[in-house]
Parts: sequence; C-alpha cells; structure tokens
Amino acid sequence: MRQNKSWIIIGLMMTLSACVSIPEPLQGEYPINYPAQSHIGQVGTNVRWGGSIIATNPEAHQTCIEILGKQLEDTSRPAEQEESQGRFIACKAGFQDPEVFKSGRDITVIGRLDRLEPRNIGEYEYRYPIISADVIYLWPERSDYRDRGYPYTPYYWYRPYPYFLSPYPYFGRGVGFYGYGRSKRRY
Repeated sequence: MRQNKSWIIIGLMMTLSACVSIPEPLQGEYPINYPAQSHIGQVGTNVRWGGSIIATNPEAHQTCIEILGKQLEDTSRPAEQEESQGRFIACKAGFQDPEVFKSGRDITVIGRLDRLEPRNIGEYEYRYPIISADVIYLWPERSDYRDRGYPYTPYYWYRPYPYFLSPYPYFGRGVGFYGYGRSKRRY
C-alpha cells in the first residue's frame, strides 16, 4: 500500500510540473475571439489577442503597433502558424521603440476594443480593430533550433557512431561537452 501512495505522489508531481503557465501580466479570463470576428457590438469589451508585429508607428503621445493576429497557445503566446486570424492595431501611451518592437516579433496584447477603423491594405479597404492597450507583452525571439533530447531519442544513436566517440567532438556537432545539447546546424 505504501508503494502505491509513492507512485501516486510521483505521478501528481510529474503532472503538475508539466502544466503550462501563462505569464503573470497576461493572466485573466477573456472572451475567445479573434480580430477577424470583431464587430461594432464588441466595442468596449476587453480582449487578449496576439500575433506577429507588422509595423510599429510612434506618434506624438502614443505608439501604435500593427499586428497580424494569430491563435494563442495555452501560454497566451501566438502559435507558430501561417494562418491569419485578422489584423489589428494596438495603441499604448508613451514611446515604444520600433527597433525593439520590430517586424516579425511575437506579441500578446490585453486591452479594450475602442473602435473599428477602415484603412487600406494595398487597394483593399480593411476594418482594423483598434485596441487601447493596457498590457503589451513582447515574447522572446524563437530560436531556430529544436532540442534533440540527447541522449534519450533514437536520433542520438542513429549516427554511425555515438557523439562521445566522435573523432571531432567540438566541430559541427553542437554546443557543450562533446556535442551534447542543442545545435543550430541541422543534419
């Protein structure tokens, strides 16, 4: 009986450690909708939207950021996907540096939907939802490599020799002791 309790505790600890957490500034309950679904009836409601920055435009008293909306993951980070959920503009009082908030960066915004404003995208007239932002959360840049899970994945042993037997352990094999870890180079 005592062993069963130990396994239950270990299972609970593993389950809790695998939980996804939302950064503190982004926590809260918000209606699940996307910029493309916004309409006049939603003006004045609070939203949590995210996506990739298209452009950052500092103005006299505020900075407006044009964003390509994307679906949010469980952590409230925009998903890595090509599909757009519509565009929107988030405006926040003060200066936000365009070099920091540069094109392509992931961003999540919490604020109040102020209005829908028609603007042109090329020749097309698009109704942009304009958000008065309370929180602008700029996510760290995604790295271009993935954790290969050394030495726990079959890929580790698929090579003609294990990495620790490599005649050239430090060259082109990744980062760290004898190539263990992550590598920006893809094989």
